[in-house]
Amino acid sequence: MSSATGLADAVYGVLAGAAVGDALGGATEGWTPEQITERWGGRVTGVVPPYYENWRTARPIAPYHKGDGHVTDDTLMTHALIEVYAERRDHLDAFHVASDLVPKMIGELRWVPELEAEALILQRVFLAEKWMVAKLHYGHVDPREAGVGNIVNCGATMYMAPVGLVNAGDPVGAYREAIDMAGAHQSSYGREAAGVFAAAVAASVTPGATVGSVMDAVRSLAHDGTAAAIEAVLTAVEETASEDLDDAAIGEVIRAAVAPYDTVGETYRAPAMDARLPSRTKSIEELPAALGFVLAYDGDLRAAVLGAVNYGRDSDSIATMAGAICGGLHGAAAVPREWTETIETASRLDLGAVAETMTTVVQDVLAADAERARARASVIDALQA
Repeated sequence: MSSATGLADAVYGVLAGAAVGDALGGATEGWTPEQITERWGGRVTGVVPPYYENWRTARPIAPYHKGDGHVTDDTLMTHALIEVYAERRDHLDAFHVASDLVPKMIGELRWVPELEAEALILQRVFLAEKWMVAKLHYGHVDPREAGVGNIVNCGATMYMAPVGLVNAGDPVGAYREAIDMAGAHQSSYGREAAGVFAAAVAASVTPGATVGSVMDAVRSLAHDGTAAAIEAVLTAVEETASEDLDDAAIGEVIRAAVAPYDTVGETYRAPAMDARLPSRTKSIEELPAALGFVLAYDGDLRAAVLGAVNYGRDSDSIATMAGAICGGLHGAAAVPREWTETIETASRLDLGAVAETMTTVVQDVLAADAERARARASVIDALQA
């Protein structure tokens, strides 16, 4: 599979890459590159302590222990979705989000590292994810339409890596499945980004995949402002590739390119009045930025993740996406072992076990897809006879 040695290796690469990106990026989330440099005495190069020592009370709206190797809601939601796939062992849709994923969010206690307690996923996710519970569990809205009216952000995108894996080698299928599922959570460019990210993961684990083939896949599938933002970022990175920019300058290039499409504005913690509203011309920032770091560092997981971590803003989600794509391209060997060991201990995770479960799911779904393809081909042959 691409430059990895097989399906299991690629699956591990995606899921471990996403988890390390999430954990490292969680510490720097919401801050500017300048604030990050000042707080940690330079660019972050690995697991670091929280921005605030008094993390429980520093920001009452988000009393979370970010940093110290703790994964965030990105990983909690990703692993919950893997559990749904493990139970269904087939493709999913918006109705499964309502019938399977939401009950896990509100009914199953698990260790939540940022709360340092056994808790519900509901008690950690932020407002855009709480929306799913309100609309689907309590409002009984049609799951295909429940995302309409929600905050348009990266909430649905951040946990779509498993959708790319069950559609390994089929970016179009991954895009369609993620678009369907994300309708229960998001609308507009938030939903679109979920589809494109799933497609990027599916492309990354395609045999013979390269950074170029992943970028070709996303460019061919993205629509509207998402397509424009991705094109702007990738073009800016391509045009500056010969300038031998340092890491900070690469982040500045990416931010400048995506800024016209980002509704949040320059001050991340004080979003603009029209932030996160539906639009045909705007995009979430996280996915184009992640793709920019993957391209700028030619798929090098360590460099792309650290680029995203030091970018600040929604760094955990940007690094999650960059880590997943690079992990899909290069497998387990690309994921720094010192990061996974620290994060597994700090977050009480077994990334190997999660990846093993997901690998068996992917194998079952691919086998079912192959049988469905044979059956369809037989029908086509009969119709053309």
